[in-house]
Amino acid sequence: MHLTIVTGHSRGLGAALASQLQAAGHVVLGLSRRPLPGLAITQWEVDLAEPLPVAERLQAWLQDPARPAWHSVTLINNAALLTEPGPLAAAAPAALSAALRVGLEAPALLCRAFLAGTTGVAQRRILNISSGLGRRALAGLAPYCAVKAGLDHLSRALALEMPDVGVVSIAPGVIDSDMQQQLRGAQPAQFAEQGRFQGLKDGGQLQTAEATAEALLRYLARPDFGQQVIADIREA
Repeated sequence: MHLTIVTGHSRGLGAALASQLQAAGHVVLGLSRRPLPGLAITQWEVDLAEPLPVAERLQAWLQDPARPAWHSVTLINNAALLTEPGPLAAAAPAALSAALRVGLEAPALLCRAFLAGTTGVAQRRILNISSGLGRRALAGLAPYCAVKAGLDHLSRALALEMPDVGVVSIAPGVIDSDMQQQLRGAQPAQFAEQGRFQGLKDGGQLQTAEATAEALLRYLARPDFGQQVIADIREA
């Protein structure tokens, strides 16, 4: 049996991933603040801005002796929060804290719980959804750039520590998402790149969540998954 855990599964890319995994016969555990109606998977309503109890619950769930014997297990850290685009000095402290915790603290804790809770499983994989902005800084999005850069480096270190676990941090391309809508709706006076993101939409350059999920799942299934820790789906 194949188990895949997806964070932020209730909308956008996460919803597309969960739906396609379920259709492919995977057992799927979705972690999100709200359930996705009509999806026949196990769904936990959790707040990843408070990640420690979620990680503890996940490890206990994975180690439950009543659980099936998994042939393979996968963790997809997809959840992210975007603060209001603009200078870091203008960010609301509570929103900044939540973005950092959801984007980096939660993946680190969940990776730890996943690895501790799945010892003995033949195939283990971690797919961290990163961004090109973790590899190229952009003024006005400092928190998002920071968590994605941290996610890349977390993945590099994990790959060194756990050579028997496939670990990849992948940039999924530019997706037509709520996050993109937030960037397009930003005030140009606070976020100088607003016009650039509007241009991506106007030029039809945004990918659908469904097409992106298909590409990511093809990448996840590759026999060489993990050999290149830092990846970009557009170059795969």
